[in-house]
Amino acid sequence: MTGTTDPNRAAPVVAVAPFGSAPLIAANVIAAHVSGYLNLAVETLPPMEIPPDALDERRLQYNAATLIQAIEAMPIGDYFKIIALFDVDLFIPLFTHVFGEARQNGRVALASLFRLESHMDGSSPPADRVLERVAKIALHELGHLLNLLHCDDDRCLMHFSGGVETLDRTAFNYCRYCRTSLRRALRSHGTVNPIGS
Repeated sequence: MTGTTDPNRAAPVVAVAPFGSAPLIAANVIAAHVSGYLNLAVETLPPMEIPPDALDERRLQYNAATLIQAIEAMPIGDYFKIIALFDVDLFIPLFTHVFGEARQNGRVALASLFRLESHMDGSSPPADRVLERVAKIALHELGHLLNLLHCDDDRCLMHFSGGVETLDRTAFNYCRYCRTSLRRALRSHGTVNPIGS
């Protein structure tokens, strides 16, 4: 049996879903990068309300794991993967904050603008830098949804970024190894011509 795809199988579609006050322009930028980098069909959804149970009132942050669970339970549609965009502060118990979060090989990834809109010294970056940062986060988290792990190559989008300076130094590309893994994962889900193959 060869590795051909079923022509009757629907091509996978990724949804980008803005929550709360997350700007539509950021959702559209993420959608364009997912389409351009991974050759996937993408739909940007209308804004949705943030699940209120995810707010940790002691920390005044939103629990990323709770958000993922809540979004997985929402009737959003039969999308291949969902990238949920926020403008609130996210955390997981191990870290003071996270830029994004995803379950390995899951369906829902989160990306937040909250900590991308300032430099470590408190100054504000230009708007295009913020949009570049959130697109990198979204592509990184989508990589986790496609079962990629963190990469040791600090030029790869799958490299862990603990701060905005590290994120800014990360290239807008996957390394050769991660591209191969992505290509294999996408082909297994019916993508005909994934990421430059």
